[in-house]
Amino acid sequence: MATEAITLPLVVIVGPTASGKTSLAIELAERCEGEIICADSRTIYKGMDIGTAKPTKGDRERVPHWGIDLVKPGDRFSAADFKQYALEKIAEIRARGHIPFLVGGTGLYVDAIIFDYQFSAQADESQRVELEQWTIEQLHAYCEKNNIPLPENKYNKRYVIRAIERNGSVMKKTTQPINTSIIVGIATDRDELRRRITERSEHLFENGVVEEATKLGKIYGWENAAMTGNIYPLVHLYLENEISYDEMKEKFTTLDWRLAKRQLTWLQRNPYIKWLPLTEAKAYLSPRLANEHKS
Repeated sequence: MATEAITLPLVVIVGPTASGKTSLAIELAERCEGEIICADSRTIYKGMDIGTAKPTKGDRERVPHWGIDLVKPGDRFSAADFKQYALEKIAEIRARGHIPFLVGGTGLYVDAIIFDYQFSAQADESQRVELEQWTIEQLHAYCEKNNIPLPENKYNKRYVIRAIERNGSVMKKTTQPINTSIIVGIATDRDELRRRITERSEHLFENGVVEEATKLGKIYGWENAAMTGNIYPLVHLYLENEISYDEMKEKFTTLDWRLAKRQLTWLQRNPYIKWLPLTEAKAYLSPRLANEHKS
């Protein structure tokens, strides 16, 4: 049984925000007794449910989900932490005879697993203290000057500082993905992706994202690192009467579109991802998973 568990594939489904990867993963995992590990640097935070578009309660009842609600907003959680967590979950899922699905758009989280990143030891604390005193504009300027790629959430100081710290260390990784992985990327037409992003934005506001952000702001403070990205700063501006409700919605759609483009830039550097439209990805994965489920 242990040998059989190891041979069960790791199904990796990646793509930009709103590409439909989560709904596809849920459908496939439900059929083959799979379990999903969310590779998303935003859904790790407790309480940030609507704003980060976490899988719904109904989705989680259909298929077990992992990688959600791991830490409180502001608590430190690195890509190295995610790798350790995800590898433990992959082993547990396989031990149950189930197929693990790694699903998300945070490229560093995904790559840490499939390319077996070996993260450096503790960062230089004195450097971190100095960097934390810099403004976000100074950090961006430093990254530009030193050719350091900005993270997906480039307005989160903590993420930018981590990018600078990673650049200063040699990180070992494999040149090819781990051999048990099946890696698919959801290729979405540009106009269709914009439509889906706009539609999801409307859904977030209809489901109370302003109320959720207001509550989180009171509990953790608007300066909390986890509150400086995504929809939350825009809600703060709206509550301070600095932008209108419609402006908030419009700016958030633009923000999500930019996030999608950054995610694609990262993911498209990986030549081992098989990019397919949503329906073709389903047709490609279904027979492979059916064979694994029967064996």
